[in-house]
Amino acid sequence: MPPTVIKATIKPNSRKGPLVETLDDGTLQLYVRAPAVEGKANRAAVELLAEHYGVPKSAVRLAAGATSRHKRFEIDR
Repeated sequence: MPPTVIKATIKPNSRKGPLVETLDDGTLQLYVRAPAVEGKANRAAVELLAEHYGVPKSAVRLAAGATSRHKRFEIDR
């Protein structure tokens, strides 16, 4: 079975987080407390998505957008 592709916008250094919101176009808005330094926000986003979808962290991969706020994740289910 192919992985599920998730489009997400990440908000690092957020006081609101950790939180996942779904926008009208189906994109996820990820609020994480980690700063966007040395991949910390990306790792926090992977952990947040794994918890949100109930899968292990190893099942969530950052497919595109490592240095952008707009990211694409792949989730193996």
